Amino acid sequence: MDAKARNCLLQHRDALEKDIKTSYIMDHMISAGVLTVSEEEKVKNEPTQQQRAAMLIKMILKKDNYTYISFYNALLHEGYKDLAALLHAGLPVVLSSNVRTILCEGGVPQRPVVFVTRKKLVSAIQQNLFKLNGEPGWVTVYGMAGCGKSVLAAEAVRDHDLLEGCFPGGVHWVSVGKQDKSGLLMKLQNLCTRLDQDESFSQRLPLNIEEAKDRLRILMLRKHPRSLLILDDIWDPWVLKAFDNQCQILLTTRDKSVTDSVMGPKYVVPVESDLGKEKGLEILSLFVNMKKADLPEQAHNIIKQCQGSPLVVSLIGALLRDFPSRWEYYLRQLQNKQFKRIRKSSSYDYEALDEAMSISVEMLREDIKDYYTDLSIFQKDVKVPTKVLCILWDMETEEVEDILQEFVNKSLLFCDRNGNSFRYYLHDLQVDFLTEKNRDQLQDLHKKIITQFQRHYQPHTLSLDKEDCMYWYSFLAYHMASANMHKELCALMFALDWIKAKTEFAGPAHLIHEFVEYRHILDEKDCAVCENFQEFLSLNGHLLGRQPFPNIVQLGLCEPETSEVYQQAKLKAKQEVDNGMLYLEWINKKNIKNLSRLVVRPHTDAVYHACFSENGQRIASCGADKTLQVFKAETGEKLLEIKAHEDEVLCCAFSTDDRFIATCSVDKKVKIWDSMTGKLVHTYEEHSEQVNCCHFTNNSHRLLLATASSDCLLKLWDLNQTECRNTMFGHTNSVNHCRFSPDDKLLASCSADGTLKFWDVKSANERKSIKVKQFFLSSEEPQEEMEVMVKCCSWSSDGSRIMVAAKNKIFLWNMDSCLKVADCRGHLSWVHCAMFSPDGTSFLTSSDDQTIRLWETKKVCENSAIVLKQEIDVAFQENEVMVLAVDNIRRLQLINGKTGQIDYLAEAQVSCCCLSPHLQYIAFGGNDGALEILELLNSRIFRSRDGHKNTVRHIQFTADGKTLISSADDSAIQVWNWQSEEYVSLQAHQETVKDFRLLPNSRLLSWSFDGTVKVWNITTGRMEKDFVCHQDTVLSCDVSPDATKFSSTSADKTAKIWSFELLSPLHELKGHKGCVRCSVFSMDSTLLATGDDNGEIRIWNASNGELLHLCAPISVEEGAATHGGWVTDLCFSPDSKMLVSAGGYLKWWNVDTGECLQTFYTNGTNLKKIHVSPDFKTYVTVDNLGILYILRILE
Repeated sequence: MDAKARNCLLQHRDALEKDIKTSYIMDHMISAGVLTVSEEEKVKNEPTQQQRAAMLIKMILKKDNYTYISFYNALLHEGYKDLAALLHAGLPVVLSSNVRTILCEGGVPQRPVVFVTRKKLVSAIQQNLFKLNGEPGWVTVYGMAGCGKSVLAAEAVRDHDLLEGCFPGGVHWVSVGKQDKSGLLMKLQNLCTRLDQDESFSQRLPLNIEEAKDRLRILMLRKHPRSLLILDDIWDPWVLKAFDNQCQILLTTRDKSVTDSVMGPKYVVPVESDLGKEKGLEILSLFVNMKKADLPEQAHNIIKQCQGSPLVVSLIGALLRDFPSRWEYYLRQLQNKQFKRIRKSSSYDYEALDEAMSISVEMLREDIKDYYTDLSIFQKDVKVPTKVLCILWDMETEEVEDILQEFVNKSLLFCDRNGNSFRYYLHDLQVDFLTEKNRDQLQDLHKKIITQFQRHYQPHTLSLDKEDCMYWYSFLAYHMASANMHKELCALMFALDWIKAKTEFAGPAHLIHEFVEYRHILDEKDCAVCENFQEFLSLNGHLLGRQPFPNIVQLGLCEPETSEVYQQAKLKAKQEVDNGMLYLEWINKKNIKNLSRLVVRPHTDAVYHACFSENGQRIASCGADKTLQVFKAETGEKLLEIKAHEDEVLCCAFSTDDRFIATCSVDKKVKIWDSMTGKLVHTYEEHSEQVNCCHFTNNSHRLLLATASSDCLLKLWDLNQTECRNTMFGHTNSVNHCRFSPDDKLLASCSADGTLKFWDVKSANERKSIKVKQFFLSSEEPQEEMEVMVKCCSWSSDGSRIMVAAKNKIFLWNMDSCLKVADCRGHLSWVHCAMFSPDGTSFLTSSDDQTIRLWETKKVCENSAIVLKQEIDVAFQENEVMVLAVDNIRRLQLINGKTGQIDYLAEAQVSCCCLSPHLQYIAFGGNDGALEILELLNSRIFRSRDGHKNTVRHIQFTADGKTLISSADDSAIQVWNWQSEEYVSLQAHQETVKDFRLLPNSRLLSWSFDGTVKVWNITTGRMEKDFVCHQDTVLSCDVSPDATKFSSTSADKTAKIWSFELLSPLHELKGHKGCVRCSVFSMDSTLLATGDDNGEIRIWNASNGELLHLCAPISVEEGAATHGGWVTDLCFSPDSKMLVSAGGYLKWWNVDTGECLQTFYTNGTNLKKIHVSPDFKTYVTVDNLGILYILRILE
């Protein structure tokens, strides 16, 4: 007890001992939890009233500040106002001013107007907070809604010793509530803004949950160490994952199991749902300022009707405070009303709240009742900024806050303070009550808010710095749909400006959800347009959720020309081109079919597996980031995120009844999870190596789980047993995958030993073994290059088809004929998983490229799957673009880029090809080293020659077209005068020639893996210059347009500039952190650009070697290189003002500033070369999926 309080009690001890009767006072103190029953008995044993009073005061002097406050309150309520006045001066200040400041800044709610101490519970929470001892962990306060969890959590941190000793960094209160992904992102964005008010870490809001989680982790670690994060009203386990950042966390929830999905020490404090009769009466007595003993009989019946809920008792108490004579009236209102359940949940006291709400609203002032009715349109668990209500009511902020404060005072509304701003929200049941009560008015009420919004804003011009913009982005479409304003909703959802603004602010998932939610309305306008926008968002979602945010107009220009998205993008692009923006038209895109239906990016690293739930509505995925993710199959909206294992999670599987999800990992463990809550059900640890695959039987009545491991074994598990049921021996290498047949009689397994085996499930005996390489013999890849590792297989539901994944491709096979039905490409890297949906209409694939793709089976099977190899040649003639390419079925194609016409010239094992200067001839080299020249006029082979012993890699005509230069996978260069049949072999390199470049005056520059660059006379075959350039491989060279210098780049991370007259470099260019893969001189020979494997581009002064600009110095998401991969090719514009680069995608740069002007995202990646027209307006490339891109600058 404070010295001041103790002295005051001692000073007035005599007066207190003379006058007080201890019986009722002790009742109050026992209710408050500051006096025990045994202590009461000890006082009662004293013979006289004065001695009993003396004993009580003696006990109080030995206790703490709360006891003094409880004694003071008891004196007031038992009518000893004069004695209480004597003690008033000694009332302890429970909170120091410093603590009050910390709590206020942290957003901790103030005590309610009427506060009843629950010391035992507060103490329990504090003790558990002390147990955290400065280490990350979780303290959970749980109980039914309305039981006072939030008040208790706030009270627990009102303690100087606790804050000073455990949380000197302060406390940060976040009211969470039930959230979807976009709502949670808003919460995280708000919290990050609060924690970083000086914007010292970032001036931009995080755009996705992973980025926000990472930002929060850094802020808590660096700016707010040793602080406490309080999460109020947590509903879902997956929400907690966003805060699982090695923090100290206190949370309130209705669900004790929400912390099952997170790691770290966990402590739980249960809160009883019933206050008890005495506590309920005490609350009423405090509201009406009467002694408990003097409360009328109706008070006891009201407490009974309210079922002891603090929330409901407070509502009735607030009414009685204003009208203390209406006990009978309010009791009658509660008793006579027909109680009905508003929602199917036993967690709320629905009946009592419904009745109390009805009475409370009736008692509002007439002039503000309509304002309360307006709140009917707001959704549950949504905190509405004051500014939204200012717009709705067309009032000043102060006027609105005054009205809302009246609702708060009547317990009809709740207020959350965030710094200087207020956000208001209704309890779930208050929303239900208002919705039911005002059902006939709802449409007009929604229309009212839309009308008011339109008076103040244009949707796409919402500013991120306005406190209400997050609300409008999230709920504008909801209000329009609810207002039956179909025309306005279609105009909003079909506007590229709105799509751009909302996705940039909150990502694409919520928008996709709205297209699904309001599809019935949007289809009334134009179902094709609705499909255009939904498909655009679904297929570009993995790009729209990333940083830096892509140019959505450029993405729109890649849509089909009949698409509304394209047409709006084209219109907007033309307007912006007039202001200096750069946009590209993909002029041959009509030949490209999109086979996938949805592309999502839920993981931060490679996705190893994805699977459908049995009903096809959910997808589970897992990967290298050690998590299990569950999301909606239609929209990609995240439902669960679990830190599932201590190492990479390799596979996941739904049980047939969808109740469970199994996961297996590199950590050798198999785990079973509740698929709805994320709770861990079982852990199995019998495999001795990593577990690669898990799969449930198809019959839920006999539920078994099969697992495949790198220990060469398969195991069968019964979920009702703790040990393995059967082990299957037979594979001689890692077992990668396993699948039960549709009737569960057989188990198929794929292994790194190159076999597919079938096992009898009942006996665990091997039935059949097949070597699988034969199924890939029709692949276009050379056999010696193909690694035969079947990653996985999936049966169609009727067993007629089986799907297998190898490298970055998916193959579908007919089981009866063993003939390939189709194949599809779309992933940028190795595919780890392929799985049919239950009805077979779609299938899932997951990949190292961090994406999961949902494909339409019919489209894939109908697709011809003819794609191009990346070795092409391009000729630009006036307004024409001619492309010479080889497809995957070995046909040589000549493609007219303007008309799309394709001429098929020949069939051969072509490894590279080129066009002659005047398009009279083409030349191509083969895998067998042969060279052939074909006459275009009649498509006949004109000349041929066995020029090399290995695969020909590069081939080029001289300017007069009479000579053909070629290099192969060897150290020689062949110079073939194909008209005279004479040839010269240039041999001096010690290792394979990387490439060559023609120089004026019959000279040639070549570079090699041996680190040298050589200059040749191609007429005589003599080597004229030998430059020892690098210790490592020379990866590229470029010759300056004035032919005085050349550049060399190398795997040694350097580039060099050379003079043809000197054998030592003019300049060595250092600074790249990766292999320098390409270089190019500007047209005036004054600049050199270099690109490396980290996606970085540097621009140098070619005269003095000075670094002028560093392109792409952008901080990006973990695992994503700035350029989407290596920079493989570069080209300057004729005026040296612009630079185009190829790599993971194409980028255009401002040479003077180093800023990116535009990015073109190709469907695939790993672009090897960019062919550029002389006027720098047309660009041609092929991605690793074999898709041809002919792009033209939009003018």
